Amino acid sequence: MTIGRRAAIATVALTVAACGDDASVLLGTLERDRVELVAEAQEPIVEVAVREGEAVAAQALLLRLDPAAASARLAQARSAALQAERRHDELAAGARREVVREARAMQDGAAARAAAEAKEFTRIEKLVADGMLPASALDRQRALADGAAAELAAARERLLELERGTRAEVVEQAAAALAAARAQVAELELSLERHAVRAPRAGVVDALPYELGERPPKGAPVAVLLADGRPYARVFIPEPRRVGVAAGTRATVRLDGSDRDWQAEVRYVSSEAAFTPYYALNERERGRLSFLAEVVLTEPDAATLPAGMPVEVRLAAGP
Repeated sequence: MTIGRRAAIATVALTVAACGDDASVLLGTLERDRVELVAEAQEPIVEVAVREGEAVAAQALLLRLDPAAASARLAQARSAALQAERRHDELAAGARREVVREARAMQDGAAARAAAEAKEFTRIEKLVADGMLPASALDRQRALADGAAAELAAARERLLELERGTRAEVVEQAAAALAAARAQVAELELSLERHAVRAPRAGVVDALPYELGERPPKGAPVAVLLADGRPYARVFIPEPRRVGVAAGTRATVRLDGSDRDWQAEVRYVSSEAAFTPYYALNERERGRLSFLAEVVLTEPDAATLPAGMPVEVRLAAGP
């Protein structure tokens, strides 16, 4: 049997013993929403801004983890993002005008060489036909003319490539790389921001498990808050009464030190029994089952009541 089930059985036993024949009274404790704040990274605590038991406002600084390593990773990511941004801009803008003019000049030079080699081929071809030069001279000139023509074709294609600009697929790849780099920066900025542990809502500091200078493991709770607002009674409803209780059921709550009945209503009832499954019990044993419930106090001044107080809850009559 687990510790939770044993605790549930002990709670039910105490309820029955304390209430005697008054089965309409449920015993429990006054609770508040408990908020656990965890360490973003395994770094030393360099500042503790609050004390246990201190009331804090929403977004108040509780403690701070050493941000040096996170700041370095963020700087590296920002540099990578800047590089990706400049690369994307370069590809999107296409070739510089100077580069295009250079390619056009190279094309003109290749065209001039091709024309000269073609004329020389015609002249040598005539001389070979007249028997003034050997046939090998014509072959050499043919190779030179063909090479010049190929260089001209390559220069034209290079100029055309520059004039048409970067392919859309290449620009899209650069845009995707830039988006990934920016997302990495945003993630690291958020991580660095979370090195400063702040209260997500107003409340009271219930616990600070670690001291200044300690290095809590990543994900370990470093601060526990009891949230402001209306408290609730945590009770267990016996199985025979479960059918008449649902969210919204009216109730009254009494606690030591207060001579009034506090108005309340049920906000939550567990769908599962606190211990042995019902299908393993006979009719008599089922009566020992209990269901966890939270009964929230609805009056505005209930927000000042302290947590942890024993309470008695009386539920309104159900069907």
